[in-house]
Amino acid sequence: MMNKVVKGTLLFLLIYGLFSISGFLFPIDQEWYNSLDKPSWTPSGSIIGIIWAVLFAFISLSIVLAWSSKGENPFPPLFWIIFIINYVTNQLFSFFQFEMKDLLLATIDTFLVAVTTGILIILIRKYNKVSPWLLVPYLLWTTFATYLAFTFYRLNPTETFLM
Repeated sequence: MMNKVVKGTLLFLLIYGLFSISGFLFPIDQEWYNSLDKPSWTPSGSIIGIIWAVLFAFISLSIVLAWSSKGENPFPPLFWIIFIINYVTNQLFSFFQFEMKDLLLATIDTFLVAVTTGILIILIRKYNKVSPWLLVPYLLWTTFATYLAFTFYRLNPTETFLM
């Protein structure tokens, strides 16, 4: 029993840490970000940071609960493919937005995060009843973030490399 708790805790910390990496690798360029035209309903940076911290915990807990319900059998390849795509696109947002400063790529990327989150909700529900519900706030936030990112792009159309 304790071994499973330790493994679950380590898995939680691993997933949480991995999802947090892009914030350290691609920090926000405040001067550039502050120069952008933004809608009045844009959440503050501190609110966005708190939301992501909570969402990373929900994502991590969702995977740990599904893993612990699944037993020693691994998730099927489709689950891992979608989870990895979700993870990579989640990480790429900060690269596209703050390193490349490409608002169109950031918008497309955020849309892919939302879509893969929706697929993960469908795939994970057969392992645990709580796991998919823990991903619903992630889906709602990334859907909102897609609209916000698109609005940023529409207000600042020259901030893209595709032009």
